[in-house]
Amino acid sequence: MHGHIARLRRVLVAHGGKAALRNVIRTSPTGYVLELTEEDVDASRLLHLVARAEAASEHHPRGAVDLLTAAVSLWRGPALIDAGHGMICQVAYTQLEEIRVGAYERLFDIRLRLDQPRAVIPGLEQLHARYPLHERFCEQLITALYLSGRQADALNTYHRTREYLSQHLGLQPGHGLRDRFQDILRQSPHLSISGAGEEVIRIS
Repeated sequence: MHGHIARLRRVLVAHGGKAALRNVIRTSPTGYVLELTEEDVDASRLLHLVARAEAASEHHPRGAVDLLTAAVSLWRGPALIDAGHGMICQVAYTQLEEIRVGAYERLFDIRLRLDQPRAVIPGLEQLHARYPLHERFCEQLITALYLSGRQADALNTYHRTREYLSQHLGLQPGHGLRDRFQDILRQSPHLSISGAGEEVIRIS
């Protein structure tokens, strides 16, 4: 057991990049105790960053973008991928995935509000392909395409999504996506064409 703990401490230091991580496993009279701060757990950092971004989004949207970008960049693949498939892990995975999706939604909402449609198109295309049944990403994508002067691409994306939903679920798009489609068809004045673009968001 002592040998395994020693190796685990070395792994924590090597992968965590902090010598102090060697001490997170503490010897106790009954065995070993893992002592971590919230900063040591990426899931806790995620929740903290998302909460700060939500608080900042109305009056400091650019700061909220930075916080949400930091939050989604914590992912290096599926959450809890090596933690097993038990019920507790499945519930935790589902919760983290919902937070991740919500963080991306909020991030792209704010960036569209900041007049950055071209910058968000690559990331939204990846998310729309990864979550084809998630209508909010499609709604954001067709909005970004339209605001970038690509109305035909926006309409084609909507029609492909409508066909996908019909084939796989027997459903039509929800009100939000249908309303945005109609806005684009009518070239609604509350959607303004823009060529603005800043840093492109990469999806991990």
